[in-house]
Amino acid sequence: MSATRIDPHAERIRRNRLHPRHHELARPVWRWVSCEGVVRIDPHALGAIGPNGVKRIDRSGAEVEASPAAAASTSAEPGRRQVVIDQPVGHVVVVPELPEGRLSDHDRDLFGLARQLADGCDLAVTAVVFRGGAAGFEDAGVDRVVDLSAKVGDGYDPVSRLAALVDVEAVLSPQHWIFADSLPDGGDLGRRLAARLLLQSAGQSASQGAGQGANSSVGDARPATRVWQLSDGQTLSRAGDRQEILRDVPRVLLALPECAEPVSETCHEARVIELATMAGEISSAANEAPASGVIDRGRVTVDPQEIPLAQAPFILSAGRGIRDWEGYHHAARVLGASEGASRVAVDDGNMPRARQVGATGTFVSASCYIAVGISGAVQHLQGIAKCQRVIAINNDPSCDMVKRADLALIADGDAVLAAVCQRLGQPRDRAGSDVSWPSEESRHAAA
Repeated sequence: MSATRIDPHAERIRRNRLHPRHHELARPVWRWVSCEGVVRIDPHALGAIGPNGVKRIDRSGAEVEASPAAAASTSAEPGRRQVVIDQPVGHVVVVPELPEGRLSDHDRDLFGLARQLADGCDLAVTAVVFRGGAAGFEDAGVDRVVDLSAKVGDGYDPVSRLAALVDVEAVLSPQHWIFADSLPDGGDLGRRLAARLLLQSAGQSASQGAGQGANSSVGDARPATRVWQLSDGQTLSRAGDRQEILRDVPRVLLALPECAEPVSETCHEARVIELATMAGEISSAANEAPASGVIDRGRVTVDPQEIPLAQAPFILSAGRGIRDWEGYHHAARVLGASEGASRVAVDDGNMPRARQVGATGTFVSASCYIAVGISGAVQHLQGIAKCQRVIAINNDPSCDMVKRADLALIADGDAVLAAVCQRLGQPRDRAGSDVSWPSEESRHAAA
């Protein structure tokens, strides 16, 4: 059974009668009031062929919503306008976070902010990445891509990354730099680059004796942190206690999530450019850079249950459809996932209140969210709205969670989890050797 997917962009166009593509996505009119004040109904629009081949008419209009034509228009994604900038006059450089090697929602917000600065000025939005293999730059609004993954390591090495960005600054001379204001990644690297540019600007101004011009150039080099909006050529930053700072757009911006709307109507070239003059400079700059005194020991193994649910990247959530709770906890340990639950599972006493996901619990933004035996109440769907990938395992193919999911398995949740553990070579020992969760109290305490 195929579930109808709803495109939110198409829905916005359908509600806006002034949009140029409104007539393409508008649903057929099946009921209207004539000039005499009589309600008219089109029986052809309401008709639907049943399983026995007989045409049925549903005067409520439900069949119109579920008709093939309407479903096709609903699921059809509006075509994006292609944008190509052959000879840009400058660059707006964005350094995305790329958690787990792919674009996050925060990264797309940064590119949306860059497009606000670049559009209308013939500037190219350029992404400087330290991880190779990422995709989706075309739809995110990127015109050029500079891949430094072969020249700078993937580990935590801010000194080498700063040296590489200084070389990019020397070659491209971008109009603006945009980083994610998050530690220890973009927030730290952006402040390091801003300090380096500030020193360079101060040195040049002192050597030239520019006077008042020196103060303006130094002020322009100071970064704008905690930026959440760009309006009328000025940045609006949050300073705490509901105070906001309004200033001219500087060269370096450190932006918060939801600082701009992601690009949704255009598709860009995302051409990979090779900066030939940087081929030897980046490696030499990284080698000659002073030691930072920081040694990257790699990622630290953390118990997924100790990660706050709002920050967990991988969540295995259970609902009323779960009957074997010991098997569910075992599957969470095998997969390395944080545990979540629906309101019904919490009210039944199977999970603690701190693990409840939804508008009445915790809003989550996991990269992968697996919902097992959850039907999908409105409050729960609101809580997982920012999850990048949603997988539903449910016996009911018509439930709302299956409609919301990117991938759905119509099967028994307990059987699927047991099969996954078996496939990974860690089946549950029902004889009692699995003693990591000796009691319900210990489960709640660990959660």
